[in-house]
Amino acid sequence: MKSIIAAAITASLIFAASSANAQDFKTADTDADQQVTLEEANAAGLPWTEDQFLSLDTDANGTLSAEEFANAVRQ
Repeated sequence: MKSIIAAAITASLIFAASSANAQDFKTADTDADQQVTLEEANAAGLPWTEDQFLSLDTDANGTLSAEEFANAVRQ
């Protein structure tokens, strides 16, 4: 029974974290183009340098997708 409760709590925390990341992405994406630029990230309070941002931009298109953004904020 304790393991079932622990699993339910863990699942809830994971869901809450993924929801928070999605919400943060929507907040950071001020022009709603489904991409976050370095300027948008910095304005949202993420103090990434250009080099850090470029390393997070795994497809090298100059912006972060929702997936790239979620991976970045988990690090």
